[in-house]
Amino acid sequence: MRITKIINGEWLFSKSAKSVPVSVPADWEALNLPYTWNGKDGQDGGNDYYRGTCWFAKSLKADELPEGEEKYIQFDGVNSSCEVFWNGKSIAKHDGGYSTFRAKIVDIKSENILAVAVDNTPNNRVYPQNADFTFYGGIYRDVSLIGVPENHFDLDYYGSPAIMVTPEIKGADAEIKIKTFIKDDDNCKVRYEIIADGEVIASQIKDGDDEVEIEIKNVHLWNGLKDPYLYTAKATLICDGKEVDEISTRFGCRTFKIDPEKGFILNGEEYPLRGVSRHQDRPEIGNALLPKHHKEDIDLILELGATTIRLAHYQHSQVFYDLCDEAGLVLWAEIPYISKHMPDGFDNTVSQMKELIVQNYNHPSIVVWGLSNEITIAGAADPDLIRNHKKLNELCHEMDKTRLTTVASVTMCSIDAEYVHISDVLSYNHYFGWYGGTTDMNGPWFDDFHKKYPNKPIGISEYGCEALDWHTSNPVQGDYTEEYQAYYHEELIKQIAERPYLWATHVWNMFDFAADARAEGGENGMNHKGLVTFDRKYKKDSFYAYKAWLNPEPMVHICGKRYIDRVENVTKVTVYSNQPEVELFANGVSIDKQSKGKYPFFYFEVKNEGETNLTAKAGGLEDSSVIRKVDKPNEAYIMKEEGEVINWFDITMPDGRYSINDTIGDIMSTLGGKLAMVKILLKLKNAMTSGKEKNGKKGGGLEVAGFQMSVGMIKNVYGMAKGFTVKRVFSMLGGKFSKEQILEINAMLNKVKNPKN
Repeated sequence: MRITKIINGEWLFSKSAKSVPVSVPADWEALNLPYTWNGKDGQDGGNDYYRGTCWFAKSLKADELPEGEEKYIQFDGVNSSCEVFWNGKSIAKHDGGYSTFRAKIVDIKSENILAVAVDNTPNNRVYPQNADFTFYGGIYRDVSLIGVPENHFDLDYYGSPAIMVTPEIKGADAEIKIKTFIKDDDNCKVRYEIIADGEVIASQIKDGDDEVEIEIKNVHLWNGLKDPYLYTAKATLICDGKEVDEISTRFGCRTFKIDPEKGFILNGEEYPLRGVSRHQDRPEIGNALLPKHHKEDIDLILELGATTIRLAHYQHSQVFYDLCDEAGLVLWAEIPYISKHMPDGFDNTVSQMKELIVQNYNHPSIVVWGLSNEITIAGAADPDLIRNHKKLNELCHEMDKTRLTTVASVTMCSIDAEYVHISDVLSYNHYFGWYGGTTDMNGPWFDDFHKKYPNKPIGISEYGCEALDWHTSNPVQGDYTEEYQAYYHEELIKQIAERPYLWATHVWNMFDFAADARAEGGENGMNHKGLVTFDRKYKKDSFYAYKAWLNPEPMVHICGKRYIDRVENVTKVTVYSNQPEVELFANGVSIDKQSKGKYPFFYFEVKNEGETNLTAKAGGLEDSSVIRKVDKPNEAYIMKEEGEVINWFDITMPDGRYSINDTIGDIMSTLGGKLAMVKILLKLKNAMTSGKEKNGKKGGGLEVAGFQMSVGMIKNVYGMAKGFTVKRVFSMLGGKFSKEQILEINAMLNKVKNPKN
């Protein structure tokens, strides 16, 4: 029978080695796996983290290898390309940093050297290459040795578990099709067993790797969060009357459909998919997670009340998929075909999709395969991009006839584009209310799509805004405060709740995550759109907005616990609760009692005098916080950006006049504002032209948030850009304008009358 042994301990590492070691290196760093070399430089900003080739090596004695006539080594995740050497000889190459692959070991000696050259160097053929997250280099998941007899279940096909289970519900029963893949099946049979609650409930023996059909009477359904019941399918290989190998997998029996009017339907009942997207990384360890980290993430997502997770933007750990099966969470799984289509990357999209499907086919939690994310940032008309998506879509349907395909399309991609209509279902990444536009644009946009394409299921694959430990009583778009993020999500919750046709909605993101190219919000190298901080220590107020909406467990939460010092005489206090009534007390005295309206958000006006202890009571629960009256704003609450060209106190804002703190849309609403904006746009054009000449590129463009944007793309997103302040536009241009130039533009706007002010 097969023997598996994890070998994460006692590895050696070198960032400077240039060739494969043939003996144990004396001067390499000793470490244990999982490990990434970008745990620090990939999270500190500057877009300068090390991307190159590093080496890992491990000494293995023959008697340390598992017994078996054939031996394999399995890597669960190596980012992003690698070559594996055994005693100096190459035994495997792999492109794709997020999936399992194996290599057969030959020529075993008494003392052996296993070496791995791991490479995350930028290239034009392995995805991802251009995206808003850090591509951590390293061996960041488990490495195992597997010993098997000569006759064994296949270990060579795309990291597959070599067993496929396909349930089909028929009334109260289920027909279970099981197929295994065998290496050398001469004179071999397979005994198939289905196990429920530890007992074998059905079994059958078949020759070789023939597919078997087994019936389960009165099947116990996998029913989401309500009842995520799992069966086990076990296959035993019997050759010449002897049991030689055994594999097993868990599976769930369920039906689902995605209806363009009713949304997601699980086992015949409407089951709204409302949840989050997840990036997996953490401080200093990057993607090199342990099982306890995955469990903590699942627990937080379940506390939120989510029914679904979009696993962005790559294959996640099998540990996490298993936890989702057990919890009943519905998943969107995807490959990292993201942001920038690469003509030389077609084969890599195919291999990564094959790995994603065969390695995860048996997980009942997965319902859609994601073909790509925001791949049309540079435009949707590229024939090669269209061909790539059609091939991937066909591949998914050939390999898996039980699931649907989807894409995450970017805002500027036309709803009429051919690309948008390739996959079975569709979602859009929209940031109206953050990257331009206003929050109230979200719902109507989806209504317009739904009206024009009533038979195409539409969802929201990303929406969100950033928040750090900045605070204000007057939140505005782009201020990075916890208060604006809470307001934003309150508004989006209201709009989503009114639109049951949205087949799935996924907040971007459940957790803050590293994006080393970013320089926003006062902490470089991070995307702060998470509902929970990067270290998982602090749940932002917006987390509790979703908990109050989605989780039926009784709760009450006072917002603004980190916002203590306030200057106003009367301040707004927001409370989230799913209880029918909330009463707020100030220093023990009742201020007001409110009944729950349509949404679980309660707003109170509180006198701000001295220090006030607040207590919210609801349904026998209570939560407390403190506010304090101060004369001047607490500087610790005001965002300070590293490398910021201009500070808030440098900007003059005369009454009745515009400034760079006004939005483009407001300024453009007047004739004087339009004329001023023409002058400003000419300055932007000159900056773009200068960048074009400097880079020797044709067509002009800007680099915004790490992405190169053409003039045409900027025109396409004008509807969103109307919500940007002029100051924010300059901050996104990455230092192309000096403080003096920005103040000159501010002075220009100060001369234009603002009828709203």
